[in-house]
Amino acid sequence: MAVKKKTVAFTKNAVNVFFHILTRCNLNCRHCYINPDQHGTQTLDISTIRIWLESFMPDSRPVNVIFLGGEPTLHPDLAPAIHHAKHLGYASITIDTNGYLFNDILLNVTPDEVDYISFSLDGPTAEINDPIRGKDSFDTCTAGIRKAASRGFAVSLIYTVSAANINHLPDMRPLLSDLGVTRFFIQVLGIRGPSIQNNSGQNEVGLTQVSQTNWQAIVPDVAEEVAAVGISVTYPKVFLSPGEPFECAGNVADNYFIFPNGRVYRCPLCEDYPIHALAFENDRLILQPSINEADLFHLAIPEGCVINKLVQPGNLAYEKDGRPSYQIACCLLKEEIRHGKS
Repeated sequence: MAVKKKTVAFTKNAVNVFFHILTRCNLNCRHCYINPDQHGTQTLDISTIRIWLESFMPDSRPVNVIFLGGEPTLHPDLAPAIHHAKHLGYASITIDTNGYLFNDILLNVTPDEVDYISFSLDGPTAEINDPIRGKDSFDTCTAGIRKAASRGFAVSLIYTVSAANINHLPDMRPLLSDLGVTRFFIQVLGIRGPSIQNNSGQNEVGLTQVSQTNWQAIVPDVAEEVAAVGISVTYPKVFLSPGEPFECAGNVADNYFIFPNGRVYRCPLCEDYPIHALAFENDRLILQPSINEADLFHLAIPEGCVINKLVQPGNLAYEKDGRPSYQIACCLLKEEIRHGKS
């Protein structure tokens, strides 16, 4: 089966709403980016969720919503939130979950309402996954995937790559097929939230970002192998090719990352800092005064992404003359590989 690879260009033809409806979680994943000091600890009530969802509708463009946490299925009103998003006309609705599927969510929504349930798993076995995500999380998550698929839900899987698990990424292909996964998202570890503290070296498995060499030697090949068996794969570009221009999604795309304390970011790398471009104030979406993240989107530096250089410069490298060895792509720039007929 032939595969088709493309870089997904940024576009203003759609709006993507990443809606963290709470920050509470039953797990304590060591790469979690949730920062309660910056994101809040509250659980949004259903009235607020409905009003905030309405802030992005109607729009002449398709509007997609991804419900996140914390663990979104811990929210007792996730199902009503999904019903309301569907009623408003959101083009697609996704739940990002750790697989524990609380509050009988599979019984309270239907495959007609939810386009994808996206599960997080960071290893092909419990021995690899559980030290990163928590004891018994592998067995619980895989059981949740099977249960969702058996009820007719489309299921996708997110694998966050770090030095602890990149060498096990090739072993995911048979598991993905066995679980009935139709979309596979390979993510890069972000040095955000508790991950910053977890990189102290005190843990038995170091969660550090992988080098350009390791990323390029493993990730693209695995993506093509997975796509060849009929599973669509998306992964971040991370490192630009020589001569490839840098472009910031903040300038050319409409992505909104909403947190329970009302902060709304345009760039996920900024989420550890009070530099959000917008905020919900009295349930109205308000532009924030300068200086905020939007003021950084237009800056041009040799390293590519200026925010990457400010918050996680460890993934940069330089030649002897001081020139960057490569440019870092916008964290939202993705490569997509889909299967297709020869």
